[in-house]
Amino acid sequence: MHCHYFVLLLAVGISAVEVQRPRGVPLSKRPFYEEGKPFTCLDGSRTIPFNRVNDDYCDCQDGSDEPGTSACPNGHFHCTNAGFRPAFIPSSRVNDGICDCCDTTDEYNSGATCQNTCREMGRKEKEIFQKLAEVAKEGFLLKQQLIQEAKRGLEEKKAKLAEVEVSKKDIEAKVESLRTVKEEAEKPEKEAKERHLKAWEEQKAVIRMEKDKAKMAEVFAELDDDADGSVSVAELLTHSELDPDSDGSFTEVEAQVLLGVEKVDIAAFEAVWSNIKDKYISEAKQDIPIDPPQEENKEPPADTDSEQYPDEDIPEEDDDEEDDEDDEESDDYKSPPTTHTQEKKADEDDEEGAMPPYDEETQQLIDVAQKARDEFDEAERALREVDDQIRNIEKEISFDFGPSAEFGYMYSQCYELTTGEYVYKLCPFNRVSQKPKFGGSETNLGTWGKWAGPEDNIYSVMKYEHGTGCWQGPNRSTTVKLTCGNETVITATSEPSRCEYLMEFTTPAICNQPKNMDLTDEHDEL
Repeated sequence: MHCHYFVLLLAVGISAVEVQRPRGVPLSKRPFYEEGKPFTCLDGSRTIPFNRVNDDYCDCQDGSDEPGTSACPNGHFHCTNAGFRPAFIPSSRVNDGICDCCDTTDEYNSGATCQNTCREMGRKEKEIFQKLAEVAKEGFLLKQQLIQEAKRGLEEKKAKLAEVEVSKKDIEAKVESLRTVKEEAEKPEKEAKERHLKAWEEQKAVIRMEKDKAKMAEVFAELDDDADGSVSVAELLTHSELDPDSDGSFTEVEAQVLLGVEKVDIAAFEAVWSNIKDKYISEAKQDIPIDPPQEENKEPPADTDSEQYPDEDIPEEDDDEEDDEDDEESDDYKSPPTTHTQEKKADEDDEEGAMPPYDEETQQLIDVAQKARDEFDEAERALREVDDQIRNIEKEISFDFGPSAEFGYMYSQCYELTTGEYVYKLCPFNRVSQKPKFGGSETNLGTWGKWAGPEDNIYSVMKYEHGTGCWQGPNRSTTVKLTCGNETVITATSEPSRCEYLMEFTTPAICNQPKNMDLTDEHDEL
């Protein structure tokens, strides 16, 4: 007989049950191996006499006739592993001198010295499962607290929203009331400021007229070379800049036309002055030497460089010199020369001085209007703040924080994990970032996108998208996998593919109610 039967005891209370089956066969497939009956390969390919099962020769294509030997390359050996978990190993490992089954049954004929470690492994695994179960239980209890807190928080937010919306109506009414007060205060203020400005403009006109008369008298005296109390055509001709057609020739006829008569006294000169004052240059200014005009865009001879540097490359200009030249050109561009009219206007403004302060009555009207403006602006700011508050509360209320809002406690919180090189920060429902541990700028690894778990567990994965772009690559993104834990913490980070990050995150919010874990149910196959 080559079947190598096992006679095993299955402990059930104090009774014993004898279970016989060929070596390497799991209890679930025992019905296919009946002693004394022909064996049909499990793939149905052929039927053989039962004495050819475990005879160390492979008859079936699927290797099912040799479950307890290494004869079939595609066969599998079943480790009973009483006290631990049953397992399958490739048939090639049977009797290879290395114990793969913790109960040592795979090395029944190799002479290998092995110890049965199943009970010890089962004990350790049970401890691990118990610890996991305890964590799951703690996490689930914490989750219930989070749900209750979220429920209370939601009620508080709704109450707060109602309260803020009521206050908004009061502030809106106040804004409109203050707007009316402001507009009513600004009307007399505007009229008073316009009166003040008009009076100042009239005063400036008088000042300009007086200065113009003084200037006219000064020019008349300057033109009256013979001091006879009049200006003649000959005296006018001494100022060539007064040439009406600017053709370079100021003739007697042109001077006669300007004067209207042969000579004019100070009274008649007033009409002449209005025609010449924009062109007239005083004799004191004419004495100032004028630099000759510079030639522009004068290019050197084409062969200058080749003559200066024969048989050599033309030297490059020094970058600093070029920069200096650019700066000079830039400065020239920013400060264009002022015209005579602009200079004259600036001089007039300086001479006229600043506008005098408002009279007491006008200043009081301005103060009243400014106070009304300040109060209106303050009320508008308060209204904007209330609008922002309402938007934030509405956003938080409408956010998907899970079926019972259990993830809501993470909103506005951030969690960090420090590795050898970086500090990773996860701010749930906001963004993920990475910052070098020893200084450097922060990199955005993605902003909140959506829940991205499978349909039956959508809240198990968070997706953060549209982070900082990679060099010649996509924008960074982060997938956050949530697992059950009795604390909220980032446990690991990685970059499985370029610019795509993976973050492991434990939280009690994802813990489900643990099932009763009876490990004996898993070890009933002896």
